[in-house]
Amino acid sequence: MNTKAMTDNTLRHIWPSVMFTLITIVIFGVLYPVVMTGLSQLIFPTQANGSIVSVGGKPVASTIIGQLWKSPKYFQGRPSAAGNGYDPTSTGATNLGPTSKKLIGATRSAIAALKKANPDATDPIPMDLVTTSASGIDPDISPEAAYYQAPRVARARHMSLDAVRAVIARHVAPRQLGFLGEPRVNVLELNLALDGAK
Repeated sequence: MNTKAMTDNTLRHIWPSVMFTLITIVIFGVLYPVVMTGLSQLIFPTQANGSIVSVGGKPVASTIIGQLWKSPKYFQGRPSAAGNGYDPTSTGATNLGPTSKKLIGATRSAIAALKKANPDATDPIPMDLVTTSASGIDPDISPEAAYYQAPRVARARHMSLDAVRAVIARHVAPRQLGFLGEPRVNVLELNLALDGAK
């Protein structure tokens, strides 16, 4: 086979590959993202824009990203192992196994700190208050974790325990579709509701 025939044969195979590459770039690199972005903005605008919560017209946080609450008048979320804590750019778990001495020590420290911060709590300590989540930025806690902290929050806010428990009860989200996951309480929404209750 001469050189010209080989060149023609090569070009005949390369051209469809180049065209296929260009077409797939346009479809999956441009059209698909534009359509998905448009649909998400149309159907789920709040979620598509980060589930941002504003107070007084000023964005303060996102309902899908956990954060550190230091004041005793606020409910605390799950401990975080993401970056330096609650870092959405460095999500992840500790990857420590159940026999890890480091994990056992961290859990014991978390239990001691939780007991010290909540001296009036009488319920058993919920595990989600002393263990990190897989993402490290879990925005939710179990209803049990919220009720465990209720005496501290009520005392710090000078509210009755029943009033704080009523706010918690109003913010318990059920299982999704009735069977997925567990009941949960969004910590940000709960704390903002308590601020509004005052």
